[in-house]
Amino acid sequence: MILPKERDPRFITIRRGGTLTDSDHRLLALWAAVCAEHVLHLFESAQPSDSRPRQAIEQIRAWARGEIRMSQSRAAGGHAMAAARVRSGAARHAAFAAGQAAVVAHVAAHELGAAAYAIKAARAAAPAGGERSAGRLECCWQREQLPDAIRELVLDDQRLRNEICWSVFDC
Repeated sequence: MILPKERDPRFITIRRGGTLTDSDHRLLALWAAVCAEHVLHLFESAQPSDSRPRQAIEQIRAWARGEIRMSQSRAAGGHAMAAARVRSGAARHAAFAAGQAAVVAHVAAHELGAAAYAIKAARAAAPAGGERSAGRLECCWQREQLPDAIRELVLDDQRLRNEICWSVFDC
């Protein structure tokens, strides 16, 4: 579970009654893609012939550039999550990160799902005893990638949803 029971209007676009601008929606999508791509190698090393997670990341970037429709990116996200379901450990979490990134086109609040799954992937790939440290490092790296325009929004979202995101944002 990564989404709150009640939707935060800050993650709903203005045309749908929220306060999120299209430009900030695109920035959230691009940041989610960066988070997912940072751990993608963990999936690709386990499943080199399966390109669905990489395609999902490519699709969300194409959506952010206005090259494809939301439904195409959302579908690619579903395919990446299907790839995740048959894997375990770091590979599974990395594919889920890619899937979550791609569905940001549909629901902006999935941006935190991409980041949280990427942190879970980093933790799962760490040597025994180094999981928490690897997670903190990944979280800090992600925060360094945040564009200024959405920085406070994402940090506040992490604070509010940390508990339902497996408490991965304690960094």
